[in-house]
Amino acid sequence: MGDPYILMLVALTVLAIIDLVVGVSNDAVNFLNSAIGSKAISIKKIMIIASIGVAFGAITSSGMMEVARKGIFVPDEFFFNEIMYIFMAVMITDILLLDVFNSLGMPTSTTVSIVFELLGAAVAMALIKISATDGQTVSDIWTYINSEKAMQIIFGILLSVVVAFSVGAIVQYFSRLIYSFDIEQRPSYISALFGGFAITAITYFIFIKGLKGTPFYKDIQHLIEGRVLEIVAVSFVIWTFISQLFIKVFKWNILKIIIGIGTFSLAMAFSGNDLVNFIGVPIAAWNSYEAWQASGLAANEFSMGVLGEKVPSNTILLLIAGGIMVVTLWFSKKARTVIETGINLSRQGDGHEKFQPNNVSRVVVRAAMGINYGFNQLLPKSTIQFIDSKFQKPVVKLPKNKAFEMPAFDMIRASVNLIVAGILISIGTSLKLPLSTTYVTFMVAMGTSLADRAWGRESAVYRVAGVINVIGGWFVTAFVAFTAAAIAAYLISLGGIVMVAILLLAVLFLMMRSSINHSKKAKEEQKQRFIERADLITINGVIEETSDHISEVIRRVNKLYSSVVNDLSTHDLNKLKKNEKHVNKLNDEVNNLKDEAFYFIKSLDDTSVEASRFYILVLGYLQDISQSISYISKASYKHVNNNHKNLKKGQIKDLKTIDVELDKLLTVIEKDFEERNFGNLGKILSEKQELFNHVSDSIEKQISRIRTTETSAKNSTLYFGNLLETKDLISAIMNLLELYQEFHISMKKANIKL
Repeated sequence: MGDPYILMLVALTVLAIIDLVVGVSNDAVNFLNSAIGSKAISIKKIMIIASIGVAFGAITSSGMMEVARKGIFVPDEFFFNEIMYIFMAVMITDILLLDVFNSLGMPTSTTVSIVFELLGAAVAMALIKISATDGQTVSDIWTYINSEKAMQIIFGILLSVVVAFSVGAIVQYFSRLIYSFDIEQRPSYISALFGGFAITAITYFIFIKGLKGTPFYKDIQHLIEGRVLEIVAVSFVIWTFISQLFIKVFKWNILKIIIGIGTFSLAMAFSGNDLVNFIGVPIAAWNSYEAWQASGLAANEFSMGVLGEKVPSNTILLLIAGGIMVVTLWFSKKARTVIETGINLSRQGDGHEKFQPNNVSRVVVRAAMGINYGFNQLLPKSTIQFIDSKFQKPVVKLPKNKAFEMPAFDMIRASVNLIVAGILISIGTSLKLPLSTTYVTFMVAMGTSLADRAWGRESAVYRVAGVINVIGGWFVTAFVAFTAAAIAAYLISLGGIVMVAILLLAVLFLMMRSSINHSKKAKEEQKQRFIERADLITINGVIEETSDHISEVIRRVNKLYSSVVNDLSTHDLNKLKKNEKHVNKLNDEVNNLKDEAFYFIKSLDDTSVEASRFYILVLGYLQDISQSISYISKASYKHVNNNHKNLKKGQIKDLKTIDVELDKLLTVIEKDFEERNFGNLGKILSEKQELFNHVSDSIEKQISRIRTTETSAKNSTLYFGNLLETKDLISAIMNLLELYQEFHISMKKANIKL
């Protein structure tokens, strides 16, 4: 009788390992962003420090394990088989949900996901029990759910968002007033006092509060309790003295030390707080199984009140879990994707923005500008000037080929991020509240960014939109986690072990597909050349860059045009819809290139002014080309989607003839630009008229059809539109070739080797 549940335990163990991997991939953003974004320490050292912190935090996490056992539901009201169904539903849902967010590069909360999954699965199982019990109604559901504790957890999570943003903004604002951006010019005692405060906060809240609730705490409890002020005061004096010693004698940068200790402490706080999210459920399942085996009762008769009792944690299991987290930290590619999102949103200054503005972000920015204007009217001008002087960024002169090495933000902000987040998370952990480390660290980073004036007029609307998207994703996490876990619990209660097997196969399939898709996406991004590269600052760099862009765009346009013609001939709506997605992607990429043109031109050396003009014109023609293929694709998709008549055989024949000739032309152009064979451009240009004539002949034929046999106005509109846009497409390509030919000739005359 125990066999099905042994299989479930094995499945839960495997799911726990997978959950550790996908969970750490998402949560690595929490403790790595500040160190990586500030570039204070090398990546290798950051990873070593974080790994030690994660391993140490795993040992101190035992106090949080009770949340998975009795924090959300009342275990006495469920039998063993029902508890196992709940736990299976939670783990299956958690893995899929986190993996989706990892693939999107969006940081979400593993705490929120596990809390709402437990809540959803427990509610579903409770409703099943209520429906099978005479005399019970839906109002009796609170008998099964630990509503007080659940609301406390949910409220704590939501409150942490507001508190983290506010505290982060306030601390960063005053830190900047004290330090300014000209850190090197500040007296050493300021850095020593800052170091004393920072390290004192970290050592107390992490090393002391973090140990509370673990088996090790009772050995030092008598030294700590009742002496909080003494410990803090003495620690502050000692660490301030040590900081001054480091600065004056050893000439060390105390901010780097703070960032190193802060990264360790935040990694430890993350592990101590969030390990329950990954292994709390499987450990609770194992404890349940042991109690049920010892009882000798049937699975549907053994009440799980045993989960309400305190169970000592298994240190070996915690260490194994910590080891898996460390390995994931080093090798997860999806973790890097999530990290990039957080760093980009908190970056000091302009650059490529991942998120597009929306109406909400525009309203928020306008409101903030209005409030700022109001404050400026109230404050004396001398005060405003003093404050502004502290936020003036010094001009850093770097060689153009080193510009891309600038950090996303400075070490003051990185230190504040780590200190504030570490303190808030440690307070939550000591109170046994599973605060969302993602919410806390992300909102602290956003608060410090706002206070540090990182969101200027050029970037604010994009950054606010990004924050809104991420926060919106958090609410989606809660809703999806609750709903999906409830559905999974219901299905498992119906199908038992068979349904568990089906769901596990679904998890395996979806995880493999997600991994393959993410790998493909990563390879595509790797192919794209970024304009900050050092080899793009010369004319030769411009030639290389634009040649690659032209070759790639021409190749894709050729494929897209052929696809539209073929799919239009077969009236295949699904393929046209898929083609539309590829066209939109091409348009977005070309638009991104235009958005980056400002930074590209700034990276050019003084001898490449002509190259700047050339680059802008090339991008303009590429945009014309992408817009032409976009019109052809959209018009064709709209025609078929509206169920209009198929094009006539003669129309399809003419389009295919044009497609064949266009394919020959574009294939030659693609190859020439790929091989940098610019001497062949004149020959291609001389043959353009023949293709133009074919398009014009097709237009004349359609005019004749309208006057004789054509009866469909929609067909004529589509056909004329596609032909005219094809003509524009060819013209844009030829204009591009003429521009390239002129530039190529002028460079030769100037004796510049290409």
